[in-house]
Amino acid sequence: MLTLFLEPGNHQPALRTRLPYLDPEFLTTGELTPLSDVYSLGVIILFLLIGLPPLSIGKKVSEALENDHLNTLIDKSAGNWPYVQAKQLAVVALSCVEMTREKRPDLLTKVWSVIEPLIRKPPVASWPCVQSAVRGSCVPDNLICPIRMDIMKDPQVASDGFTYEAEAIRRWFDGGNNRSPMTNLLLANRALVPNRALVSSIQEYLEQQRQPGS
Repeated sequence: MLTLFLEPGNHQPALRTRLPYLDPEFLTTGELTPLSDVYSLGVIILFLLIGLPPLSIGKKVSEALENDHLNTLIDKSAGNWPYVQAKQLAVVALSCVEMTREKRPDLLTKVWSVIEPLIRKPPVASWPCVQSAVRGSCVPDNLICPIRMDIMKDPQVASDGFTYEAEAIRRWFDGGNNRSPMTNLLLANRALVPNRALVSSIQEYLEQQRQPGS
């Protein structure tokens, strides 16, 4: 990836444009490694997430996470980012842009494990349906838990008005979170109300999938 920024040619971006994407250790040692690509990928993820110029982008996102206002930085023109997925991307991207290589995560075991589920099952707030990895069919997004990104078994409505899988939202609360996973706004309370109408819809959908030819 990094070599794309370094190849000579008439259509390559100016050095000033490339610099924010370059591994700081490469600039001092001249040595390229796979972790140099991890750094560049981290900058690209942050840029796609918040849409700000890449220079000092890591510092801005880090401060936003520390002050719990990442939602104010998220690029709304890129779609309605569910907050829990946006935060996951921000955290892994920040680990990629560590100044020293040994602190950066492995691309396959650490970075890809976060990105791959989002590619396989896009965030439900931005898509009318979610592609099923098992059957290749399109699952209605209202049946999908926005935290676990799979079909719910025990849907519960939280005080933010969104429905989550019971186990997933309870784990969210148990982790000390008092904000909505979808909007990052403070929750009025931690009460959960069973979404019985959605249970019927889920059962109906699953029954349809069991029928021959589905």
